[in-house]
Amino acid sequence: MDTPGNTPKPHLYLVDGSAYIFRAYHRLPPLSNPEGTPVGAVYGYTTMLWKLASDLDQADGPTHLAVILDKGSTSFRNDLYADYKAHRPPPPEDLVPQFPLIRDATRAFSLACIEEEGLEADDLIASYAREATRRGWDVTIVSSDKDLMQLVGRCAQPHDGVEGGCIDMLDTMKNQRIDIPEVTEKFGVPPEKVGDVLALMGDSVDNVPGIFGIGPKTASKLIQDNGSLEAALDAAHGMKPSKLRERLIEGRDMALLSRQLVQLKEDCTLPIPLEDFKLDGVPKEPLARFLESHGFAKLLQRLEAGSGSPERKTNLNPPKQQTRSAPASAEGNRQPLPEMPDVAHSAYECVQSEERLQTWIERAFEARTVAIETETGATDPVSGDINGIALALGPNDACYVPFNHGKGDMFAEKPQQIERETALAMLKPLLESEAVLKVAQNAKYDVNILARHGIDLKPADDVIMLSFALDAGRWPETGGGHGMEDLANRHLGHTRLNLKDILGTGKKAVPFAELSVEQAMPYAAESAELAWRLHKTLKPRLLAERGTRVYERVDRPLIRTVARMERHGIKVDREELARLSGQFAETIAGLETEIFQQAGGEFTIGSPKQLGEVLFDRLGYKGGRKGKSGQYSTDQAVLERIAGEGAEVAQKVLDWRQLTKLKSTYTDALQAAINPATGRVHTNYNLVGAQTGRLSSTEPNLQNIPIRTDIGRQIRRAFVAESGNVLLAADYSQIELRIAAHMADVPPLKDAFARGEDIHSRTANELFGHVDRHTRANAKTINFAILYGISRWGLAQRLAVESEEAQAMIDRYFERFPGIQRYIVGTLEGVRERGYSETLFGRKTWFPRINAKNPNERSGAERAAVNAPIQGTSADIIKRAMARMGPALADAGLAHIRMLLQVHDELLFELPEGDVAAASPIIERVMAEAALPSVQLDVPLGIEIGSGPSWDEAH
Repeated sequence: MDTPGNTPKPHLYLVDGSAYIFRAYHRLPPLSNPEGTPVGAVYGYTTMLWKLASDLDQADGPTHLAVILDKGSTSFRNDLYADYKAHRPPPPEDLVPQFPLIRDATRAFSLACIEEEGLEADDLIASYAREATRRGWDVTIVSSDKDLMQLVGRCAQPHDGVEGGCIDMLDTMKNQRIDIPEVTEKFGVPPEKVGDVLALMGDSVDNVPGIFGIGPKTASKLIQDNGSLEAALDAAHGMKPSKLRERLIEGRDMALLSRQLVQLKEDCTLPIPLEDFKLDGVPKEPLARFLESHGFAKLLQRLEAGSGSPERKTNLNPPKQQTRSAPASAEGNRQPLPEMPDVAHSAYECVQSEERLQTWIERAFEARTVAIETETGATDPVSGDINGIALALGPNDACYVPFNHGKGDMFAEKPQQIERETALAMLKPLLESEAVLKVAQNAKYDVNILARHGIDLKPADDVIMLSFALDAGRWPETGGGHGMEDLANRHLGHTRLNLKDILGTGKKAVPFAELSVEQAMPYAAESAELAWRLHKTLKPRLLAERGTRVYERVDRPLIRTVARMERHGIKVDREELARLSGQFAETIAGLETEIFQQAGGEFTIGSPKQLGEVLFDRLGYKGGRKGKSGQYSTDQAVLERIAGEGAEVAQKVLDWRQLTKLKSTYTDALQAAINPATGRVHTNYNLVGAQTGRLSSTEPNLQNIPIRTDIGRQIRRAFVAESGNVLLAADYSQIELRIAAHMADVPPLKDAFARGEDIHSRTANELFGHVDRHTRANAKTINFAILYGISRWGLAQRLAVESEEAQAMIDRYFERFPGIQRYIVGTLEGVRERGYSETLFGRKTWFPRINAKNPNERSGAERAAVNAPIQGTSADIIKRAMARMGPALADAGLAHIRMLLQVHDELLFELPEGDVAAASPIIERVMAEAALPSVQLDVPLGIEIGSGPSWDEAH
């Protein structure tokens, strides 16, 4: 089909369908069709393909389209290298039944859907592209796959009067054309040399080996300097002695094999003729039948209405964009803000009659989304008194329903209000309706407050958690917070009313309930309206930025789970705490006497300035360093160093610091934290407290009690079960090391975990050739330190060795476990390029300072970036276990068991002693299978369970 005369030049679009499938799967929450088959990925794929096909049909130039899929998991490359793609996890369990439906969806659009056994989609794409350009067609590959970038810029030679066509790529996620300049900028070499770079650096996803220790930058420079892979390998013999030279020489065969693995096969037999790819629009049938059969009512309505694409149009010829890695304040794929009028407090309504409240309730049911704000005037939801509720249905469409104001002056006339019980009874059907989405800021607080009044708030979106799922760590220059004040300023350009300005401060401050309704209404209604506006701004970004999966499957289900844990609280033995406080006070006094004796006089031990002067001026210890303030540093590292050098007084100060902190933070504070109504301590879990996704605990903090010290055990002994009950502790064993073994693909570690071996002993044997108490302890330190990106100097300090010896240990570790180094290098390269890391569940953590000029800032960001995917995945897994635990226990007839605490990798339950045997296997199974079906780990998750009358005895 050569193109004669003035006939428009054919332009073929080849869609990498496999990439579309996984993008579709991760962008939407789970959905099922009328038969109960999972169809979330099918729905997402359908909308994405519809948009692309419709846009192609309407745009100038595109004439042909085909979707190319992978047929199976093996290809001819497995004959070259048996382990090719061997470590790819199987597709998620709920995605497998969707594969044939996705093929049906493609054909429902009357589009070609091509797949061939023994060939990868990339090879078919390359072969079709080659044939099309030979015929004079231009080709656009719809993908962002780096392997396919080898084809970019390829133009067929003119022949028989036909001008050859050319190849480019389109990344629809970034709305970006990829041509020669973009490829050259990404790899440092032109497209025809990309395969050489890939052969050196390898690919952990496809298990292309490459050469150990050579990352993208080194690979690119080697090809730039030498011109080709073989030339770079040949040049190694003439290089100065170095690890790079050794690696190039030793890895030559693997690099040449890797070059074969990444080489695209361009001579495949074409199963369907190019002419059959002609694009003639999206015919209504059989698409309508397909949409109807799977219950895609919204898409069917749009099809019948003739609205074409169900989403916004894709610019098929977007301008070339700057692709260099984003700077510190990168905003990624943020969507444009919805156009909204400025906030107008005068538009708010104070609802003071049942008739007006009923009108707002009816409007909320019609709107299907309502933002809410409960006003209590207290930070503690267990004891706070609800004073009113604000509702918002849109910009400047908000109200406040007061029902507990005017308590301050018993002689003053009370404002007109609906009785609280009446108002809550009227609101209950709305707040519990599954048909109306409730939007809140800190929804967990609202869930707890309303639960005390018999209202089960559901379903709920939390704008703070939405922000966290999208932007954790993204804006350090403004504090990076996710509170309403920060979010309103950042996303809406609005400064929220300051509650302190309304309530007053100090002795003049008044409780919220004592405000007049005229004073309370603007603040309350504005809070609800801002939540509504932020939801409209942030929720659409989940799809565009691939945040739906982690928000819907990890974070959002946790709101009600953690709220329930906070309401349960945990019992503490007040008498035991009082006894410990007295004991600690005596020990502290004794330490102070000993410190003063060794220091030659009394001073304020808690004063860093006075302590530094005593240690370095009066006692003359070496190594004291003054900071900009002019005083000596006396932090823990300094005290540990000089204590190791024989300064007994420094060790005494460390002991004094620990005891005074434990006394004030726990044994004293826990007594004051006992709720008089429940007799229990109710901690507050911050769902967005740690950048990697871990929960944090405050008021009181129950997560920093020392685990392995005798003092820590004494404090845990004060946490007890009610009479007739016991506490059960379930703890993930070395979960971060297990995740690291999986993510970094470390066969010795995976094998050790599979066999149930002691992982630190296995590491000691690998590193030192034998296992004893000393080598195991060092191996344990190294195992964890490496995952936190520790430097040679940091490791030297921990192990009390010279930095050269520490570096030798690090080198030996990487030689024995090369996957760890690959993981570190790959993670850092990815973060430098994208600006963020990702967990196995897709949680993003942003590192804007990863390219900072300041070496301290940069190295700190690098250390955190290496650990974030591992620690974040660990946090995601335990969150999933927590959300599933209640239903699993209820299904087993054990709904009365209470989950009380989550402390890092541990869950703590309270239950009747007679239920321990029945509950233990259920708890263990839920925790062991928490990653499934989204993530299939290569290592088992070990869980240790114990029970007893106290937290300490449950370990």
